[in-house]
Amino acid sequence: MDRTAQLTALPEERTFVYDPPSLSGSLHLRAAAVLEGNWTGTSTVPSRGLYPHQWSWDSAFIAIGLRHLSPLRAQKELETLLAAQWGDGRVPHIVFNPSVPLDAYFPSPDFWRSSTAGHTAGAPRTVQTSGIVQPPVHALAAWLVHRADPGLSRARGFLAGVYPRLAAWHRYLLHRRDLGGGGLASVVHPWEQGMDNSPCWDAPLSRITPAPARSFRRADLDHGAAEDRPTDLDYGRYVRLATDYRDGQYADGASEFAVEDPSFNALLIASEHALARIARELGATGTARHARAERLTGVLIDRLWDPAEGMFFCRDVRGEGLIPERSVSGLIPLLLPDLPRDIATALVRTASGPHFGLGDTTRLPPSYDLSGEAFDPHRYWRGPAWFNTSWLLERGLRLHGERTRAEALRTAVLETADATDFAEYVDPYDGEACGATGFSWTAALTLDLLHEPPGPAVSGTVLGTFDRRDTQARDTEVTEAKTSEVKVANGVKGGDRG
Repeated sequence: MDRTAQLTALPEERTFVYDPPSLSGSLHLRAAAVLEGNWTGTSTVPSRGLYPHQWSWDSAFIAIGLRHLSPLRAQKELETLLAAQWGDGRVPHIVFNPSVPLDAYFPSPDFWRSSTAGHTAGAPRTVQTSGIVQPPVHALAAWLVHRADPGLSRARGFLAGVYPRLAAWHRYLLHRRDLGGGGLASVVHPWEQGMDNSPCWDAPLSRITPAPARSFRRADLDHGAAEDRPTDLDYGRYVRLATDYRDGQYADGASEFAVEDPSFNALLIASEHALARIARELGATGTARHARAERLTGVLIDRLWDPAEGMFFCRDVRGEGLIPERSVSGLIPLLLPDLPRDIATALVRTASGPHFGLGDTTRLPPSYDLSGEAFDPHRYWRGPAWFNTSWLLERGLRLHGERTRAEALRTAVLETADATDFAEYVDPYDGEACGATGFSWTAALTLDLLHEPPGPAVSGTVLGTFDRRDTQARDTEVTEAKTSEVKVANGVKGGDRG
């Protein structure tokens, strides 16, 4: 049975608890087609043109959506990424595809020189990566992927395989990256936080001497209008920071740029909660990890919360404390379960107020303050709305009992993804598409919002697999794993299943 037949053959009585009646089932098909088109065989590119490699937090969000189509592919997405982990625990923000020409993307592998410049930090020798990181959504993604098909996950030893890598990843962030000494992880480059061109970085970046324009070529301008992308001056500073980090053998602590970001740390805390659940699934208690997540929530509040403004702010570790720029990053901690009620209420009020206009003046939450001097509805992370931050806020609203607001945001996300052919980002006011279309995390998170969340004993694989190849691969994996278990039980060394 082909993929279209699989989807259209679903029982009519099966309903999805979040599905709005106005959206047709074709949205499932189109989102699945985007992920199929961007699949490389081992991972998913964000888009075929501008982003031809594997990106770290993209893959986490993509896996969250892929679990509804093929739990096997979702598991492999994360396994492929984590296989490129460095010896010091960092998960690089790009894993390069060696078949892609060097001039297709900048900075390319020959810029990062990971296997040589990163040798001291334990960079892998057999795959080329970048040397910086991205937000740690991975443990959360791994837990959700496991829950989509626990039988397959257990048979393949998925969680047992990824848990040590995820634990090392968190350990790296909580120790090597505690540059402010207060317990939070710092980013050492704007690209690490994911919101690359946010005005939050303007003040700390102003201390950085930009690299000469002639020293690099911007491949991004081949795929997007210059007025929608970072300026040459900002890009020169990005390149300088990355160059200095590389030339310092990727050692942490020396950079003039070090920022504690609320979104980055909130995702680390959420993933720490998920890692506790993974530990319990593997037979441990997970108590220490839950306690650490609760403690880190308190640290986040102590260091980054501004009660007068009703939101979280970035802290410039090398500068003068909190950075007074309102970014969507300061709303993302709403997804934390241990957030005090008064703080959650204040965040909802700020998101719905004049600075972000959620549910009022904007279709989707903007990436930056509507009234800020640097606001631009089309320029990268200086105002446009993004689907991953909208998804995170929808989850947070629902978690804290704001069901009506969550439903409205969910509907807006689905309608906008549908209307823009799964755009990379959009104008927050009218939803006009910006950047690439057919963007993977937009399609993946659309799928996630179209599905009911799986319960403890319910499979989330409502739509089966992409095609027969995935079905056959899944059956092979399960058969091999069961054979391995029998061998182990008989005292024979089994296969490598984690």
